[in-house]
Amino acid sequence: MRAPADDETFRRCFDDHVDNVRITARLLCGDWHRAEDLTQSAFLKVYLAWPRLTDRDRLAGYLRQVVVRTFLSERRRLWRRLEWLTDSTPETPSPDSTGEDRIVLVEALATLPARQRAVLVLRYWHDLGIEDTAAALGCSPGTVKSQAFKALATLRARLRTQFGERLVATSWASEVEDDA
Repeated sequence: MRAPADDETFRRCFDDHVDNVRITARLLCGDWHRAEDLTQSAFLKVYLAWPRLTDRDRLAGYLRQVVVRTFLSERRRLWRRLEWLTDSTPETPSPDSTGEDRIVLVEALATLPARQRAVLVLRYWHDLGIEDTAAALGCSPGTVKSQAFKALATLRARLRTQFGERLVATSWASEVEDDA
């Protein structure tokens, strides 16, 4: 049986980190309902491992790793592949949304393969380095680089029509189009 102090410590951890985990989950899976499920699954895994966690000062990174790996694991399950995704979501944009640009970007992000999406969320939303992203995903730094390159090239190609001149195109992004 757990000590009440452990449960209280976990409650404080949950209160401190739930918003960041939920936002990460939303960016990974594309809608708030699945993000809530993913957040709940991630915190359940952390709760079950709580007595074994010794370095609780680094919980933010551990939680990020758990939510990303849980997302990737759930994407591999057959029943997830049988669901049909639609172009529109039934929920309304969150009150902290900054407008149409954010919606377009999140929708474009949702079209990427799960691994590429995870790389972009960790690298550019959480501002992790290549090594930290590779550690969170359990892959090599080269894989992180190649997945980020492919994902960014895909997003640039898809978003060019909506953002036109505002889309910052680097020289290597235009080379990708020339090769295609």
